Amino acid sequence: MKLNKEFFDRDVLTVAHELVSKIIVVKTPDGERRERIAETEAYRGVEDTACHASKGLTKRTKVLFDESGTIYVYLCYGMYWLMNIVTGGEGNPQAVLIRAGEVANGPAKLTKKLGVDKRFNGQNIVGNPEIWIEDDGAKPSIATAKRVGIDYATEEYRNKLWRFIAKNNSI
Repeated sequence: MKLNKEFFDRDVLTVAHELVSKIIVVKTPDGERRERIAETEAYRGVEDTACHASKGLTKRTKVLFDESGTIYVYLCYGMYWLMNIVTGGEGNPQAVLIRAGEVANGPAKLTKKLGVDKRFNGQNIVGNPEIWIEDDGAKPSIATAKRVGIDYATEEYRNKLWRFIAKNNSI
């Protein structure tokens, strides 16, 4: 079953937790590329100093303020595409970083495997014929941890346990 707008139109902490074990599907001319989500991170609005939206509404962050289900893809270190999905409703800049899959063990490896790049930025994942997320009913055990690569954030937000990881062999 494909995830609908109501799934994404909730608080980022709920969505980030529940996205673990779902399957991202990207349709290509050669068929479908699929990857089960094994890890996510939550970024929760302007008050979260690790969230790009903490800098306010800019050309880059405008997508974060869009409706739930909007895809936010950005270039990291000038060479790696990272994929996020907006949650929480329009004007409420929250997003889930898809951090890893079962096979693709990093956010850049995941987007490379799936063929996700800047052309998806600003598209909505709901009702999209090229990219969507499916739920096949898998319910893994999930661990939480600190988010990765956010040394620029305040200590309070560096220490939030907003990373959600499928425990080994639980998917």
